[in-house]
Amino acid sequence: MRALLLLLFACATALADDVQQYRDPDTGLLSWKAQHPAFSLQLIQLLPDFVAAVYSSRGLPAQLIEGVNKYCVFGTIVKNESDQQVSYRVADWRYVTPDGRSHPVKTKTQWLEEWAAMGVPYRWSILPDEQSFAPGDWSQGFTTIALSPGSSFDFVYSWSHDNESYQGVLKGLRCAPAAAPGD
Repeated sequence: MRALLLLLFACATALADDVQQYRDPDTGLLSWKAQHPAFSLQLIQLLPDFVAAVYSSRGLPAQLIEGVNKYCVFGTIVKNESDQQVSYRVADWRYVTPDGRSHPVKTKTQWLEEWAAMGVPYRWSILPDEQSFAPGDWSQGFTTIALSPGSSFDFVYSWSHDNESYQGVLKGLRCAPAAAPGD
């Protein structure tokens, strides 16, 4: 049974048709974009100070800001690039550290539960747990990875399109440095 599941999973797996890495000439920060026929995913390095400023500007408590700043945070953009519905679930996404271990991505629901325990009803900023997109729709938000600044990892993501599941891998991603390059 396990072999059959692995075979089915392998048949539904698709590596990125086109992966592009960009370096912002002004900040030196990196972003990666995976372009598939039906789905695209972009991850953009965010500096810890920027993330702290986003939350501080909303008057959120220091405890919340410190909790988020223990994570590597990416600005994330997902798009439906097809003429049919596309969906994703962050709970299915993983990051793989250089030691080969796979780790789950912390979901928006998990963040909201943590923040609610602090008495904070804040709901914005984190990429939604799951979404289904009509053609041309897109979404954005923060994706959080439990690694320190500068860490490297591979990012394994998945989506569904036309009743089929697909998977892509962005290899060699790096968390933003602790401070802006040149600081």
